[in-house]
Order: sequence, then structure tokens, then C-alpha cells
Amino acid sequence: MLENPRSPRVRAVAKLTKRSARDETGLFLLEGPQSVREALRYRPEGIEDLFITPTALEKHDDLREAAAAAGVEVTYTAEAVIEAMADTVTPQGVIAVARQFPTSIREVFATSPRLIAICEEVRDPGNLGTIIRAADAAGADAVILTGRTVDPYNPKVVRATTGSLFHVQVALGGDLDVVVSRAKDAGLRVLAADVKGVDLPERRELLTEPTAWLFGNEARGLTDDALELADEAVRLPIYGKAESLNLATAASVCLYESAFAQRV
Repeated sequence: MLENPRSPRVRAVAKLTKRSARDETGLFLLEGPQSVREALRYRPEGIEDLFITPTALEKHDDLREAAAAAGVEVTYTAEAVIEAMADTVTPQGVIAVARQFPTSIREVFATSPRLIAICEEVRDPGNLGTIIRAADAAGADAVILTGRTVDPYNPKVVRATTGSLFHVQVALGGDLDVVVSRAKDAGLRVLAADVKGVDLPERRELLTEPTAWLFGNEARGLTDDALELADEAVRLPIYGKAESLNLATAASVCLYESAFAQRV
């Protein structure tokens, strides 16, 4: 059993909470039984280490079977060690180290996608993770990150996806103008979600077409230059007294509107 929270192995895992260590090693941290469960099911070859406390293994015995089936060795670990490794204040006793697996822009558009989300300058990890999760739930083909969008392997992003990171393609796209151009070349209509747009219900007929939704920064939204790149801008009307919608909530509604329209 791994018992020393100050060992070099433990410190190396703990460093993965920092962007610099993730960039240097190409690894990232998975916390909690659900994320680890999905990694074992969909990308077991990418798991480098799996640490579980005896107590957590009693609660989640299926992880032992899944790890054995995938040929992943389980390292039994003391609670203090898990606490030293974890990004969360109250870890659940299950941590894995996995290799990053970003998708290229070329791969995304080679599959003739019908629904993608483009995140421009999305900075909040919880928002990005929730958008990835919503994209997965809505059956989207990919999520593309442009500008200075937060690292998708940030532990808070990974937790917020609750495993969807392993279900939907996530690509690091670089410059927004290049990604939008590629989307249009692939036959997708680019719709910007922005308060300057027309009400979405007035343009619902557009959603039956292959669509790339463009979402901007939580505080500033999309710049005028970014809006000019889109085919059209639409907004979600507020019927009640709420001042606005959280970015991730609005993105979820937009993605599901497209999912409904494309399945009629």
C-alpha cells in the first residue's frame, strides 16, 4: 500500500493540478469514481496509474473489475496520500493519472459533423466542463476551444464533465477565424450566441441544418470581430425577471435546441 504522502511519486501526481506540470508531462488528473469509471470504459489504454483507498474500493467494487478487465493495475492507497494528491478538498478516494488525448481540428471536420460547439475565451473551468457535458448529452460531434479558453485538462474542468471528456471530441483550435472558416467549408452554419442577436425562437428553422454554435467569454461575451465571423447571432429571450443566463446554461439550451431540430 502507498502510505507516504511526501513520497516523490505522490508529489509528482499532486503537481498535475498545475498547468505547467500537465504541459510538461502530457498527463492529467482524474478524480472521483465516475470520471475514472468512464476512463476505464472508453480509454483504458491512456491510464498510467490508478490509486484507490480500501474504503473507496468497498463502495465502488465495479472499479476493481473494470481495472482488471482493462489490464490496469490498482495501487491501494492511504487516505492521507489521496488527500495529498487531490485537487478537491474532500476527495472520494479514487484518483487516476491519464495521458492527454486532444483531437485535431482536421479530425473533427473529417467526420462531417452536424453539431459542434466552439468556445472562444471561456475562462471558467466549471462552465467549460458543463458545456462539454451538455455537448455530449445533446449528441454533438465535438467541442472546439479557441483563444485563451481554459485548459480542458484542468482538474475542475475534468470533474465538471463527469466523464463526458471521454465521450465527445475536444479539440484545441487556436485562432477563431481559422476554426470558423473550417466550419463553413465543412457546410456548417455558424450561429453566435449573443445578447446582440435576434431571439432564437424567430430563427428556429435554421437549426435543422448542420450547426456550429459559437459561445464567448462569461463576462464580455463575443467581440464585434468574433460576431462578424458568424453567419448570424441569436439570443435566448428572458421571459422572467432573471438578469441573464449563466453561460453554461445558455449553451446547454442552444445545443439541445439543435439536437431536437435535427432529430425531427
